[in-house]
Amino acid sequence: MKKRKLSFLDIWNMSFGYLGIQMGFALQNANASRILQIFGADVHSLSWFWIVAPLMGLIVQPIIGHYSDRTWTRFGRRKPYFLIGSVLAALGLILMPQSALLTAFMPALWVGAGMLMIMDASFNIAMEPFRALVADLLPADQRTLGFSVQTALIGFGAVIGSWLPYALNKWFGVSSEAQPGEVPYHLILSFIIGAAVLVGAVLWTISTTKEYSPEELEAFDKAEGIVHEEEEKGSLLNIFSDFGNMPQTMRQLGWVQFFSWFALFGMWVFTTPAIAHHIYGLPLEDTHSKTYQEAGDWVGIIFGVYNAVSAVFAFFLPAIAKKIGRKSTHAFSLIVGGIGLISVYFAPSPNWLIVSMIGVGIAWASILAMPYAILSGSIPAKKMGVYMGIFNFFIVVPQIINAIIGGPIVKYIYGGNPIYAIVTSGVAFIIASFFVLRVKDTDDTVKQ
Repeated sequence: MKKRKLSFLDIWNMSFGYLGIQMGFALQNANASRILQIFGADVHSLSWFWIVAPLMGLIVQPIIGHYSDRTWTRFGRRKPYFLIGSVLAALGLILMPQSALLTAFMPALWVGAGMLMIMDASFNIAMEPFRALVADLLPADQRTLGFSVQTALIGFGAVIGSWLPYALNKWFGVSSEAQPGEVPYHLILSFIIGAAVLVGAVLWTISTTKEYSPEELEAFDKAEGIVHEEEEKGSLLNIFSDFGNMPQTMRQLGWVQFFSWFALFGMWVFTTPAIAHHIYGLPLEDTHSKTYQEAGDWVGIIFGVYNAVSAVFAFFLPAIAKKIGRKSTHAFSLIVGGIGLISVYFAPSPNWLIVSMIGVGIAWASILAMPYAILSGSIPAKKMGVYMGIFNFFIVVPQIINAIIGGPIVKYIYGGNPIYAIVTSGVAFIIASFFVLRVKDTDDTVKQ
C-alpha cells in the first residue's frame, strides 16, 4: 500500500493556504519595525519587541505538532489548526496598525507589540501543520516538488503583501502621510486586505484537500518497513523525549538552520532603519517624515523582490537538486544569499538594492524547501507533526538570541548604525552553507 501520486493541481491546492499566510507574514516582516517606530520604539530596542515572534514559535509549534499528530476529526487532522490559526492571525493583522484605538487600556506601542505576539502565535499555529501536510500526503519522490510548490506560493503571497502598501499609495492614491505617532492609512488598509486574503486562502485549501486517515498513514509506514513502538500516551512531556531521540539528520540540519535564521531575523528587524539611514541619509531619530515613509515603502518593494525571486527559483529547485543533490543546492543558494546581503552596504542608490535582493531570494527559496525535503526522509509519518514542530527550535532559538543581543551589538559595537547588522546577516548565511555539507541526506537520489 503506497501513497498515491498527486497531480500538480492537487499539490497546488493543498498548499494554497500558505499564500495567504505568507501575505500576512510579509506585511508583518516589512512593516512591523516601521509601525513600532511610529509608536515610539527606538532602533536599539526593535529586536527586543521582535523577540515575541520566535518565542511564540518556540512555544506554539511543538505543541501544535504534538496535538496535530494525535488529532482526527470529521474536518481532518491538520485542517482545524489551519482555520484557527488563520482567524486569529487575521485579527492581529487588523488591530496592530490600529493599536492607537486601544490606548485607553495601555500605550499604543505596547498594544502594537501585543498584536505582534498574537500574529506570530497564530501564524505558527497555521504554518507547522502545513509543513506536516506535505509530508503526510505526498510519497517520498514528490516531497521536493511539494515543498517547492509551497515555497512558490509563499513567494507569491509575500510579493503581494510586501508590495501592497506601495501599490495602494502610488497606483491607487491612498494616503501615506500621517501625523507623528499615527500609522498612515495605506498601511492600515493593507493589513485589512491581508487579513481577508489570509482567511480566504486557507478556506480554499480546507475545501479542496482530503487528508489520509490515521489508519491509512499507519498502513503506509508498514508498507515501507517503518515499525512503530507501542503507542505513547498523548502527554506533552513526550515532546522532550522526542527531542532527545531526534534523528541524526535533524541534529546536523540544526546548525544550518541556526545561522540561516539568525541572518533572516537580523534582516527583517534592521532593514528599514538601515535603508532609511544608510541609503536615504536620514537621521536615526526620523521615524515620521515623508521620506521615511518612502524608505519604508521601498523596503516593502525590495522584500517583494526577494520573495518574487524565491517563487520563481522554487520551480527550478527540484531539477537542480536532482542534478547536483539537495545539499549542494542548498549550500550554493545560501552563499548567493550571503553575497546579496553583504552587497547592501555597497549599494549606491535604492534601485541597486533590487540586485542585492535577487541573491536573498535564491537563498530564501532554498531555506523554505531544502531543509524540509532533507528532513522528511528521516522521520516516520506518525511523528511528522511533532518533529516538524521540534525542528522549529532550530529556527526560533537563533532568532531569540539575535533579538536579545542584536540591539546592543548595533548600539555598542556598530556605533548605532544598523547597516552592519545586515552585513552580519550576510556572513551568517555563508557560515550556514558550510554546515550544509556535513548533513546526512538519507533519501537523496544524488549521493554525495
